[in-house]
Amino acid sequence: GGLGAHVLTMASDEGLIDGGLKLRTMRLPDIFQDQDKPEVQYAQAGHDADAIVETVLKALRHNSSHVTEGARA
Repeated sequence: GGLGAHVLTMASDEGLIDGGLKLRTMRLPDIFQDQDKPEVQYAQAGHDADAIVETVLKALRHNSSHVTEGARA
């Protein structure tokens, strides 16, 4: 029901994911976060720059055969 759902629906309706578009959603965790500096809250929620880069790189390493390429153990 949020923005991610609308983006996924639009991508599906427009056929964007039919051609192999790599699409990942990043959701807020279902926890109560104490008030803090924004950068601390983003890191706790997994929405800081490092987490975003890791999500992108993980998606790029994943191919259509569901095999992760070049992933580190």
